[in-house]
Amino acid sequence: MTLRTLAVVGTGLIGTSVALAASRRGVTVHLLDRDESAARTAAALGAGLPGPPPHPVDLAVIAVPPSAAAPVLAEAQARRLALSYTDVASVKAPAQREILAGVPDPRRYIGGHPLAGRERSGPLAARADLFRGRAWVLTPTRLTSKTAFDRALDLIALCGAEPRVMRARTHDDAVALTSHAPHLVASLMAARLSEGPPEAAHLAGQGLRDVTRIARGDSCLWSDIVESNAAAVADILTQIQEDLGAVLAALKDLAEPDLIRGPEATAKSRNILVDLLERGITGVEELDADPGRRKTVAPERDVGPGGLDEGAGGGDVGPGGLDEGTAGREMGPGGLDEGTAAGPDAGPGGQARATARPGSRPGRCAPREPAR
Repeated sequence: MTLRTLAVVGTGLIGTSVALAASRRGVTVHLLDRDESAARTAAALGAGLPGPPPHPVDLAVIAVPPSAAAPVLAEAQARRLALSYTDVASVKAPAQREILAGVPDPRRYIGGHPLAGRERSGPLAARADLFRGRAWVLTPTRLTSKTAFDRALDLIALCGAEPRVMRARTHDDAVALTSHAPHLVASLMAARLSEGPPEAAHLAGQGLRDVTRIARGDSCLWSDIVESNAAAVADILTQIQEDLGAVLAALKDLAEPDLIRGPEATAKSRNILVDLLERGITGVEELDADPGRRKTVAPERDVGPGGLDEGAGGGDVGPGGLDEGTAGREMGPGGLDEGTAAGPDAGPGGQARATARPGSRPGRCAPREPAR
């Protein structure tokens, strides 16, 4: 199967990077965003054509934040934007539950998450090679058709990424450890800088910059991401809190004069510090030595579109998948309302920022009108 046409809904960092990669491989890409200037900016970069397609495209990429993935997908399907659909949200399980319960045709959808990003946001930060050599997770459900699965694999190949198939909940637990909790920890450290002595900025080296680099990510998007994966992130931070408590107690002990704490207490506290530092070294070595990072999961095996859904809903889809002709009618003259897509600002996963809908969370970072 070869992708010929693509729609990208949300022209932030990831959406525009997907569009750039596909356009450079000869795919006709249509760019949709509630902020028309963002879509025009992406088009000026060579990412595709601004505005909805005249007919359903082969695949639509919903490049919006996690809380808006389901409503944006539902509206895109209602307007027959594409024959198949995927997304790039960095939290999968909540949206998957909504999609299985509420979108017109969940067979046409497969969840996706390219594990690539930058601390910069928006279409101007996009790069056609952003995904090259990076893992791209797919989270099919029991309802996902083989056609949708194969089209998502085609997109991943066009972008030079490496597919991995996972359960949605397994994915969310993993990125809580590898992405979401680290971002909050980086922000905690970076927040200290604004309250430190003025001389600190002159003494900061590369180590501090490495630790705090990702804290530059868009605060509204990251708030949405962390809230969407709150339980898993809280579990990781609880474990960090336990380690931090032990280290804090050790440091307070070591700060006491030698005569007060005694040699045994001193040795115990030093061992706590050394143990943490050694565990840190081991953890970094695990990253460097990951044997599975470059492995590709073949769709023909038992990890195909059937059988990975953790929720309720239909049986496995047969090898023929969904008949592509069932959605072949032309779209209405207006196509997909550009107001359903998200604005240009994006964060680590590059999803464009969402806008406020009834019942959304209050505050300046509340998701805006869906269909993030």
